[in-house]
Amino acid sequence: MGVPEAEIDSGARGQILAPWPNRLEDGSYRFADKEGKAALDEPDRHNAIHGLVRWLPWKLEANSAEKAELSCMIHPQPAYPFRIRLEVAYELGRGGLEVRSTATNTGNYDAPFGIGFHPYLAAGPEGIDRARLELAASRRLLLDGRGLPTGLEEVRGTAFDLDGKSLTGLELDDCYTGVVAAADDRWHCLLESAPWRTEIWADAAFAYVMCFTPGSPGGPSAPRPAIAIEPMTCPPNALRTGTDLIVLRPGEPWQAAWGITAQ
Repeated sequence: MGVPEAEIDSGARGQILAPWPNRLEDGSYRFADKEGKAALDEPDRHNAIHGLVRWLPWKLEANSAEKAELSCMIHPQPAYPFRIRLEVAYELGRGGLEVRSTATNTGNYDAPFGIGFHPYLAAGPEGIDRARLELAASRRLLLDGRGLPTGLEEVRGTAFDLDGKSLTGLELDDCYTGVVAAADDRWHCLLESAPWRTEIWADAAFAYVMCFTPGSPGGPSAPRPAIAIEPMTCPPNALRTGTDLIVLRPGEPWQAAWGITAQ
């Protein structure tokens, strides 16, 4: 699901979500002695959403037929009074697409940080309603009407258990955690939709997975073409609650990867 270069990206298609993923309550937070106040770009819910860098210019550092390396500097501002250099490398190889991100605190103070990505996995010709999703996750966040976490619940045996779940008629806008890593220390999420079989994987640093099923652009009777599977390092509202925030010391880098394979 792409977007023309000269148009606004709707549905966060393919966007990088930093320095926080998902929602931030009232767009405000405090970290140590610093306060952040972000624009409410989800005004109906009075939230700031998906960070800052998806609307900032990126610099192409290097590219080839197999790899593109991008960088973005987040300068101190009212929404985020810290200085972070973010680098993201997309590399296509025999194993599929690998996306490696590096965040470095180039400022003088400890900086709170979270990152997520918003890829959509396309289904087969009949859409996701003829697809099966396999994600081994033990819990999902309970969200209020603003999309903010209020608690956790176990999903095994419930309608939200995605370990081999048919997506027929299922509507998701849910965040999962307790994701089970495989022998390679990564979690894997499989979308099976004949004739396609697509898998997204991520390092254990991405401890949260947002699953979102958008409606069809062709109307209610048309197939839903894709599902968003969003690896995130922290849950919604983490800048406000502190839950699983990464804290970068001055000069300290952080790195993690995720990717997609298709058959």
